[in-house]
Amino acid sequence: MWLLFRTLRIRLIVQSPGISPYDPGASERYIYSVWHDSMVLPVFSGKHCCTTALTSHHKDGSFVAGVLRWRDIPVVRGSTSRIRTGALRELIDTVASRHLVITPDGPRGPNRVMSSGIPYLASRTGRAVVPSGFACSSCWRWKGSWSDLIIPKPFAKVILIAGAPIYVPRDLHTKELPQYVEQIQTAMDELDHLAQAELHGQRKSPRGSKDSTGEAFLPIPPGLPNNEGESSRVA
Repeated sequence: MWLLFRTLRIRLIVQSPGISPYDPGASERYIYSVWHDSMVLPVFSGKHCCTTALTSHHKDGSFVAGVLRWRDIPVVRGSTSRIRTGALRELIDTVASRHLVITPDGPRGPNRVMSSGIPYLASRTGRAVVPSGFACSSCWRWKGSWSDLIIPKPFAKVILIAGAPIYVPRDLHTKELPQYVEQIQTAMDELDHLAQAELHGQRKSPRGSKDSTGEAFLPIPPGLPNNEGESSRVA
């Protein structure tokens, strides 16, 4: 799979400074929200720095956990639906100095529907949530029990977007979680639409141009993280 990803044309877009999961100099730690079916794309698109992932005990989660460990990304087994029980304490202890990646629609769906686990964890840890969006020009779909994993075909073009951080108030009451569930869901949906627009050239942004937040669009060679503020040519 690593050889496959070396053939891809990968472009990373970050909407705020310092939020790239591939940036070793990031001063803040985030919770990255990635849909289950897109999980493979960011895992192989660069070298992750100080990142731990939450994966379920379900069969699909076991496959993803194996891929993550192969890429030297530590894994905590659990699910967003049970994040308020056993997995929460382990997560807090394990990721004190690390980013955390969560699939908010796991472990059994519905596909691409946000659960309350991520805003709950953000509220209890004080970390901002970074929503994400992805698009791929050509892919296979590995059949899962409830969600098909997207596997890009050789030489495909891949767009990855890290959205502006969403801050959830500390120690939020559970009755207030739904508004942040909706906010993160909306951000994820919008970023997926934006990634599709970038993929098909519907959003006119010259290479190296800046978006409304002032962060440069960063094309990155497969497997090689860029420093933010730089751009490099992708063959």
